[in-house]
Amino acid sequence: MSNKSFYKNSFMLILSNLTTGVLGFLFSIILSRSLGAEGMGLYGLVMPIYNLFICLICGGIVTAISKISAIYIDNKDFGNVKKTIKTIFTFNIMWGIIIAFIVFLLAPNISSVIIKDSRTALALRITCPAMVFIAASNILKGYFYGTAEIMVPAIIDIFEKSVRITVILILSNMLKSKSVTSLVTVAYVALCIGEFISLILLYIYYKKSTKKFPVTPKTLDSKIQLLFNVLVISIPLCLNGFLTTALDSVCTLMLPRRLVKAGIEYTSGLSVIGKFTGMSMTIVFFPMIIIGSISTLLIPDLSQTINKKNYCAACIRIKEVLKIAILLGLCTTAICNTIPTELGYMFYNRYDLGSFIRFASICAPFVYCLGSTYGILNGISKQSIILRNSLIGAVIETSCLYVLTGIPSINIFGYSISVVLSSIIVLFLNIKEIKRHINFRFDFFQIILIFLLSILCFLTLRLTNGLLLDVHSTFKNIFIILLGFSFFFIGLIFKSPKNEYY
Repeated sequence: MSNKSFYKNSFMLILSNLTTGVLGFLFSIILSRSLGAEGMGLYGLVMPIYNLFICLICGGIVTAISKISAIYIDNKDFGNVKKTIKTIFTFNIMWGIIIAFIVFLLAPNISSVIIKDSRTALALRITCPAMVFIAASNILKGYFYGTAEIMVPAIIDIFEKSVRITVILILSNMLKSKSVTSLVTVAYVALCIGEFISLILLYIYYKKSTKKFPVTPKTLDSKIQLLFNVLVISIPLCLNGFLTTALDSVCTLMLPRRLVKAGIEYTSGLSVIGKFTGMSMTIVFFPMIIIGSISTLLIPDLSQTINKKNYCAACIRIKEVLKIAILLGLCTTAICNTIPTELGYMFYNRYDLGSFIRFASICAPFVYCLGSTYGILNGISKQSIILRNSLIGAVIETSCLYVLTGIPSINIFGYSISVVLSSIIVLFLNIKEIKRHINFRFDFFQIILIFLLSILCFLTLRLTNGLLLDVHSTFKNIFIILLGFSFFFIGLIFKSPKNEYY
């Protein structure tokens, strides 16, 4: 993929994902106002279990399909593209049905024994059809990313989020019982309906897309070989996703009990978790959409570049992506530290989120950079390294979380500290591995520039916030957010005096 095409596609995907993200953000705001802090905490207890089984069903499939599709398309091998999708589609649907059926049967046990809150049983059962829908739709998304038809899944995601918002508004208003249990269940009904509609639309556009493929005389591989080609990439990523999500689930389910140990009542603990992970972290990691969008396209892009042995182009791309990640993370931290209380009120109509947002924002630069390095490692086919490093990070995070959140003076803030510590260690391991295969040097000029620019950004925002005390809060907040991210674009404009990459 050419430099122009990569950034054009990245821009289009970022734009559409930002729209999706805004809708998702709006969904979380509506959800928080419907469920309250305790309901958000309860909703958050179900989600990691749901994500755990999604990882088991289709972890790594999007990455594997996008990589293989990109290489087949680059080689004009259209027959094997279609046969791969058909083979994996059948396999994944069957596997998804088996796992969903098991979860449906064991939902009461999972809710009472693992989650330790029986109110989540019905919500868990509601998620079972969604697991099957996602198992199929992820294959089609991987195809569209690999063939650079990025707008199809993007537009469908926008529509799916709109459906979820509409469904939850309608159903929550129709409910006679406004209990936390029923409202959380409604939220997962909305998720299930949205995923079903997404699958139907993806399949329609997939059939339309493959009609344009010309008939090629190339010999088709066997179904077993095609399945093997996908699984050899996806299984390490699936294990990585499953094990790290399992540890994340342990962290999530452990949090209420560790907060009780810190002297916070269980229901109050759920409220604190809802405020921190369900609200504050949502604000801090909203710009992560940009990193996710670039990483999605980076995987097939690097696969094609490495396939052509063009290591110089790969090196340039890697440095550009890392620069984007660190700049975006630092600007986000500066904004969230300047107007944390205002952001909490602006998005969630709450004045008690300021300290949570400020502390959570410390994670941004490290997590953003870490996310980009995972995309790079996927692009250079180092899935086993991702598995190893992710597990190291997850174990460190879980251990730190267990110790820190049980300390009364730290409690929920131990979550941020744990994320920062684990992210720094894994980021170091990832970059060390990348440098082993793509020999690039960090630019001293760029490091100094980013450091000075981030300080200037923080000081400018603090000064502006002080000067605009009498301005209407919403306008002031929007101005400070735009001003903060303008430093991100300024940082991208400046380049090194010498454009050296080796």
